Amino acid sequence: MNIQTVSYLKAHANNLELDTPLHVTQNGKEVYVVQSADAFRQQQRDLALLKLINLSERSLQLQGEIALDEAFDV
Repeated sequence: MNIQTVSYLKAHANNLELDTPLHVTQNGKEVYVVQSADAFRQQQRDLALLKLINLSERSLQLQGEIALDEAFDV
């Protein structure tokens, strides 16, 4: 895990390597996490997919089970 201070972030903001998220601390406590834009977009897509799966599972609970071929019938 990459952990740095706010001072480090300010001093190196122009040339940060964000291969992994940067955890930023202030007064010894983690206050920010900085990540690349690509990693953020992927995280948002992953969360959206998980939400869709959750909604689908709830819908099935309300409507009852359906056959697998019905679920993927286009």
